Amino acid sequence: MSTGNFIPDRLERMRKVMAGHVERGALPGLVWAVSRVGETHVEAIGALALNGSMPMRRDSIFRIASLTKPVTAVAAMILVEESRLRLDDPVDKWLPELANRKVLKSVDAQLTDTAPASRAITLRDLLTLRFGLGAIMVYPFAYPVQHAMAEAGIVPSADLFRGSADAFMKAVGSLPLAHQPGEGWLYHTGLDVSGVLVARAAGQPLSVFMQERIFGPLGMKDTGFHVPADKVGRLATAYSRDFQTGKLGVYDEAKGGLFASSPSFEAGGGGLVSTADDYLAFQRMLLGKGRLGSERILSRASVELMTTDQLTEEQKASAPMFFNGNSGWGFGMSVALKRDNLWQVPGRFGWDGGYGTSGYADPENDLAGILLSQRLMDSPQAPAHYTDFWTSAYQAIV
Repeated sequence: MSTGNFIPDRLERMRKVMAGHVERGALPGLVWAVSRVGETHVEAIGALALNGSMPMRRDSIFRIASLTKPVTAVAAMILVEESRLRLDDPVDKWLPELANRKVLKSVDAQLTDTAPASRAITLRDLLTLRFGLGAIMVYPFAYPVQHAMAEAGIVPSADLFRGSADAFMKAVGSLPLAHQPGEGWLYHTGLDVSGVLVARAAGQPLSVFMQERIFGPLGMKDTGFHVPADKVGRLATAYSRDFQTGKLGVYDEAKGGLFASSPSFEAGGGGLVSTADDYLAFQRMLLGKGRLGSERILSRASVELMTTDQLTEEQKASAPMFFNGNSGWGFGMSVALKRDNLWQVPGRFGWDGGYGTSGYADPENDLAGILLSQRLMDSPQAPAHYTDFWTSAYQAIV
């Protein structure tokens, strides 16, 4: 029953719209949740797998992909608040692989056509994705550095790095940077590197640090870098869509799949699994300026810094498919700057995940929303069920 934060008949409209995507066969199932001023609505629709007998449930587990990024940023800021890391200190102490970098003279240069880095890489560079490596959005690959990243296995993609953290850093450190530290913006890789930094600075695996400092205190009991055997029955099968036929094919099974055992590399940029209620708890903590109930994870100052745009106009203009002229980037997440859609409220923060997830929080409306599906994104453009979810959420607000 509504307590006045959502309009009941418009919530029903939202249920029908989201159910329609499953009924039309666009995806096997989904779970969505919206929470506002203490009122939460969660819906589970469809099945865990195509032609499967197991229905989606409120506690179904999904690979949340890049919704991992804000969590890693929070982990890093915990260490900053304890003065174990500093935003603008060189990371060389913990990440010697990134010391004494060489930088390509231009993004399309040969790998040997370099100049010395103008300064050391910092944690701020990593969290804002300005350290010098990441997704270069030119397809098919045209630049030597793109091919080199592919050969090293570190091109940002749905296929997570499967070696160790040390092997990942060795691969990153073997390549020249595509731009000087702090100057450009390249998606993804900085948060994977941030996860390694957190683990090394904390002196424990990233999964253990996150469990002790974030997941445990917030009651996120189903969030981690893999799904234990006793929970794998709740993990949704992941699918990708064939571009020619439009049909869905299995990308990753639940039982025996990539997330059914502990990974060698705990990817801070995209390696977590979670549930709707778990991620809502994380979002409510951020909306609470670092606090949820009696648990304080971060200070108000840290959350405000993380959710403030950190990019220059030139950096945002260089990545139009990510920022669309209406948003920027804070620490590990997007920040809305201009209202040009129902949901694009200035100050709203969060991100989307390439395995089929979308999670944002809106301080102005005290709204948190999470959409969990199991169909991989086809392009950087949001699929219809993403836009319909957010349109429906905002049309239902009182």
